[in-house]
Amino acid sequence: MHGLRYALPLIFVAVLLSLATSIALEAATGSWFERDAAMRGRLAVSAAREALARDLRDGDHDRLRALLTDIARDERVLAAAACSPALRTVAATDDMPGSLLCESAAARADHVVPLPRGRVHVANVAVEDASGTAGTVLLVQDLSYAERRESIVRQILLAAMALLALAALLGTFAAARFSFFRWTREMRRFLRGGAQRPEFAPLLRDVHDLVGRLTSEAAESAGQKEVWNAERLRRVLHTHLSGDTVVVLANREPYIHERAADGSVKVLHPASGLVTALEPVMRACSGTWVAHGAGSADRECADRHGRLKVPPGEEWYSIRRIWLTPEQERGYYYGFSNEGLWPLCHLAHTRPRFRAADWEAYRDVNARFADAVAEEAGRPDPVVLVQDYHFALAPRLLRERLPRATILTFWHVPWPNAERFGICPWREELLDGLLGSSIVGFHIRQHCANFLESVDRYLESRIDRELQAVVQHGRPTLVRPYPISIEWPDRWVMAAPSVAECRRQVFAELGLGPRALLGVGVDRIDYTKGVEERLLAVERLLERRPDLRGRFTFAQLGAPSRTAIPEYRDLNARIEQLAAYVNARFGSGTYRPIALLHAHHEPPQVMRYYRAADLCYVSSLHDGMNLVAKEFVAARDDERGALVLSQFTGAARELAEALVVNPYDVEQASRALEAALGMPEDEQRERMRAMRALVSEFNVYRWAGRMLADAGRLRRRERMLGAILEAAEPVSRAAS
Repeated sequence: MHGLRYALPLIFVAVLLSLATSIALEAATGSWFERDAAMRGRLAVSAAREALARDLRDGDHDRLRALLTDIARDERVLAAAACSPALRTVAATDDMPGSLLCESAAARADHVVPLPRGRVHVANVAVEDASGTAGTVLLVQDLSYAERRESIVRQILLAAMALLALAALLGTFAAARFSFFRWTREMRRFLRGGAQRPEFAPLLRDVHDLVGRLTSEAAESAGQKEVWNAERLRRVLHTHLSGDTVVVLANREPYIHERAADGSVKVLHPASGLVTALEPVMRACSGTWVAHGAGSADRECADRHGRLKVPPGEEWYSIRRIWLTPEQERGYYYGFSNEGLWPLCHLAHTRPRFRAADWEAYRDVNARFADAVAEEAGRPDPVVLVQDYHFALAPRLLRERLPRATILTFWHVPWPNAERFGICPWREELLDGLLGSSIVGFHIRQHCANFLESVDRYLESRIDRELQAVVQHGRPTLVRPYPISIEWPDRWVMAAPSVAECRRQVFAELGLGPRALLGVGVDRIDYTKGVEERLLAVERLLERRPDLRGRFTFAQLGAPSRTAIPEYRDLNARIEQLAAYVNARFGSGTYRPIALLHAHHEPPQVMRYYRAADLCYVSSLHDGMNLVAKEFVAARDDERGALVLSQFTGAARELAEALVVNPYDVEQASRALEAALGMPEDEQRERMRAMRALVSEFNVYRWAGRMLADAGRLRRRERMLGAILEAAEPVSRAAS
């Protein structure tokens, strides 16, 4: 059956080629036969030209008829007629069809006529003498022989094409089998430690890495499958990085101290996928998290250097807060980062805005944070995890301050293609900044490919496709996909009430009856999240399913975000107007089909909604990964509920058991919501169990472990190379 992949295209091409050749050949041979018939007719008339001219001028019908009968004795001449200059029939043979006599319009030129007995060629031959044209002779010639010859040629051609297709097919099969045999032989030779051909090196290196990784994991687990958790991540850090502490550089801090209205200080967890992913890693690895101190009580809760231990009451790691002026925050964060880079990287149809003043602020703030990381490192060769698009310049700045540092930069949002990235006026500076990293990580391979394409187009550098690396000034920067994930087991799930209790509490808060159906969406209010499209899908569902009115409620938990930017303020207003419109259209009494909970929600509150819901809809218009989908899956330890997931998220590539939709297609999305609400319990359990197995195995500890292990291997190689160069330096000086 696999051979059909090769055979069917060849057969299809051969058939098309045969048909095209046959049509072209028939047209060519038909033209040849017609020209041949016309030439033969003129030769036949030319032989009796003088007699025909004389009899035409004399009007001697009998003698003309005799001459025409004599000409028609040729086996291919069926009939003949003599015409006056006025195209009147003077004489004709008995077999001359009446439709072809001189008076017919068709008699004025050579042509082919289809008759019941077959095609015939009618030649119009002028009869001339010394006095001029005496008239014309029409000769009707049989073309059936031409049809027979065309049929024979067609059969020969089809047979030749069939033989050619068969030969090509057999050749392709043979080449495919030989190629497969060769690849298999080289793979076996490699796995047995034998020599290898250069062209097989990239694939074999990947296989070697995979085998090494599997062997290492098997050895660590002593024959048992070992889950990735905080303890295993600490072992990876100790094994690959000799227990080095880790410094994280991120704009957003994991804990925010806010002053409440009553004067008390509250500790908040920001609505951020980056924090969701990195905070468990820092708990496992200790170290320092350098971030912007944005909370109203942040400064008074830290020491005079902006440092404090977190989590509150546990103190697993440190935060170093950096204070920014309102002007710096406006230019660096709201301006260049979120009015420039954010829409540039997301295909959400918002125009990027780049201003020179914003760029200056972005550059200055990156330098300030790089200085802070160098201070917190406490050694010349730290491990630094630079996070996201806020710090594209920081890796190069850190490389200048700490040449021996191992710098891992992870880009949490999509990387656009080279043409779109070229919109940015400072594209070369951003790329050069990122290439100060030891490793640049993205969620998926497509983003890696886009990044390499951008480097190739805009920078003078060498791209090593075999290593997936960019080489500048002799230093490689590896480019790798690391799909991000969440903590497993999730501590918020473990601390949450039972599913039944969560459902009771949430239904009471929303005023829902016991038979109600609940959908949930959890997002920052951002134009990339598709919240408007989500509410439109709910509206369309209620249009199509009147029986769900009064029973189905969609709760949208939306944390306000970047409200200093006009596009975000407009988006908030549009969402509120749309929710009010849908509620006015389908609501009645206390029933509201859309519960827009427009406020910050702490993880325990979000977890209660996840566990209470019948479905979760993630409708991002463009996203790097989107951890809401994975959080919902982790929350459902009852293996109930359905996930409706946008195809434009990185998560859709992993959670294949979700109902994957195009959020722009409101009709499709509404039908997916309908299918989720009507999904049988057995199917819910089967889908959720498969997704939970994937998220549990590919959790955030594995994500961090892979990056740190790659960094450790790179770090050892660089140290070894440095030692070799140091050892060679005295010898070089002595030789000189």
